[in-house]
Amino acid sequence: MKKSRKLYTTIASLVALGAILIGAYFYTGRADAQKQAAIPKVGILQLMSHPALDQIHQGIDDTLKKNGYIDGKNIKIEFQNAQGDQSNLRTISKKFVQDNVDVSVGIATPAIQSLMSATKTTPIIMGGITDPAGSGLVKTEKHPGGNVTGVAGQAPIKSQLKLIQTVIPNLKTLGIIYTSSDTPSAHQMKQMKNYAQKEGIDVQVSSISSVNDLQQVATALAGKVQTIYVPTDNTVASGMKLLSSIAAKKNIAVFPAATTMVKDGGLATDGISQYELGQKTGEQVVNVLKHHKDPATTPVTVASKGHLMLNEKMAKKLNITFPDSLVKQAQKDGQILK
Repeated sequence: MKKSRKLYTTIASLVALGAILIGAYFYTGRADAQKQAAIPKVGILQLMSHPALDQIHQGIDDTLKKNGYIDGKNIKIEFQNAQGDQSNLRTISKKFVQDNVDVSVGIATPAIQSLMSATKTTPIIMGGITDPAGSGLVKTEKHPGGNVTGVAGQAPIKSQLKLIQTVIPNLKTLGIIYTSSDTPSAHQMKQMKNYAQKEGIDVQVSSISSVNDLQQVATALAGKVQTIYVPTDNTVASGMKLLSSIAAKKNIAVFPAATTMVKDGGLATDGISQYELGQKTGEQVVNVLKHHKDPATTPVTVASKGHLMLNEKMAKKLNITFPDSLVKQAQKDGQILK
């Protein structure tokens, strides 16, 4: 009898212990699930690979880390590159919605447009867009009015024209090459054309529909002008090395709007730093995640201060000498590529 009672007591103890262990298991599981659910998700959609867009992406990542967001630890970052394909843009945008990301980031205007088509509620942050209001991404830069805000990078066109005239003081003919379907690029083209014509400069404009057109179009344009200007243009940027090579064979320089394009063979620019655009974009993401800012009432951050960058290696190749004033300015507050 005593043995039976002892056995029953042992069994009861084991059952109780099992219940405790099972309860602890499910409690831990719930806690882990809650912890996982609390980790914010950020989806980053980049139009294609080229240095300018890659720099924006890097700036975003670095700024998130600076603010304590470590991927895989306290934030989940899903980066996707559409490789310039519209169907990829649509598929990735829908996937971000299905994954319930807390914030979507679009790097380049087509990426933003695709994200906007996929959701009207998830906050969307623009990564360095040239003309967000003109492209219909926001109502105004001060009052976006929807689920989109972010960063606008407006190239200082007047300063860039002044730079071209400083380096080529006898400028009479200027070529501009841009992508016809790129609305922000077309906007910059019109600005530069207007400013140059007011200076009495003859402007020859050529457009491409894809990077495959670049060789033929650039070769024809290079034979008619003294130098070539390129707006902030994703398609041309992806073929910048080819363009600068074609122009160099005609012994003419290419002045691009973006600093990253100087590194790919452009002669010089007074341009927006793409990395800084990325940093400011990252700050806007933090505004949503940490400070719960509403995109509708959060003004677009506008970056318009140029950074002087000179490509000394290309200057030597083209037998061009930069004025001392420009060299000193670049040494003080810019960059010289040797």
